[in-house]
Amino acid sequence: MAARTDAGDVMDLVETGKPGELLPNVASGARSLSWWGMALLIATEATLFALLIASYWYLRFRAGPVWPPHGIEKPALGLPLIMSVILWSSSIPAHIADRGIQNGSQVRLRAGLAVSWLLGLTFLLLQIVAEYPHSLKVAPPSQGSYGTLFFSLTGLHGIHVFIGLMISLWVQARAWQGAFDEHRHVTVQNFVMYWHFVDTVWVFVLATIYLSPHFI
Repeated sequence: MAARTDAGDVMDLVETGKPGELLPNVASGARSLSWWGMALLIATEATLFALLIASYWYLRFRAGPVWPPHGIEKPALGLPLIMSVILWSSSIPAHIADRGIQNGSQVRLRAGLAVSWLLGLTFLLLQIVAEYPHSLKVAPPSQGSYGTLFFSLTGLHGIHVFIGLMISLWVQARAWQGAFDEHRHVTVQNFVMYWHFVDTVWVFVLATIYLSPHFI
């Protein structure tokens, strides 16, 4: 028999030996249905990114030796690399938060989620305020397929960062309400897994969009 906690964890109800008495056995990790739901969502989103990246490389090799095409200047590396360090760094406090609540530490959970959120927000603001205005001048989507794919890939990733930030705010609110402890934390696990996915995808976006024109 199974039930669901208010924190989103799936738990089994196990018999204690007394007639009619059941105690919750909270599931986490791969035993949780919500964990598998997040894993399937990530697999679906990874496929979407893979298709866009494959489209980019198809057009790149069809274009011949000159890339970007039509005299478009190669993307600058300075700011994207700084943004990358900030985003990848955000996985560290997220991991600390996850490990912390598994050990019953509310302080590590709340602090880790907050620091991770601030780093993710910094990345997104730099992309919107500093990176995109320059890229729009150099390679607007209306100019051709290169600009379209550039903003499709980076924009899709930015949307995922934004979604992650919104989820993080919700998880943080639940954390301050005391919804999680060392036995009930699958919601935190799911969010951190999603956040690690967002950070990992950026490795491929950075390599494809920003680095490859300089080396391939």
